[in-house]
Amino acid sequence: MLNELESLSQNIGRLIKISERHHQAHNALALQLEQLRAEYANTQGELAAMREERDALVAERDSLSAKIDDAQIRLNAILEKLPRAKAAPEPDNQLALLPPDGIEPDTAESAHGALHEESHHHGEKA
Repeated sequence: MLNELESLSQNIGRLIKISERHHQAHNALALQLEQLRAEYANTQGELAAMREERDALVAERDSLSAKIDDAQIRLNAILEKLPRAKAAPEPDNQLALLPPDGIEPDTAESAHGALHEESHHHGEKA
């Protein structure tokens, strides 16, 4: 009977150790579950913020697209009102600023100045 009590005592000791390890593992898993739930809640919050940002960007994109479409319509209306072909060069046309006959401006001015001096000298001699 003494052997049975010792064996029973050892079995109870092993059961207590197993129970303690099970309890520690349970606590560790509960802590890990709590951390994962907190991480999940944070991720859900970030996801909600990202969705709000996405929705704001979509709204901004749609608004800008509508403005671009409106500007394109107005631009096309303006272009339709403009004359198709020009009959005469406009004064602000850069080609109209070039001197005639392809003479460079400095050469044209010096030639004009030489002619002016020559006619002035002829007037003195006469």
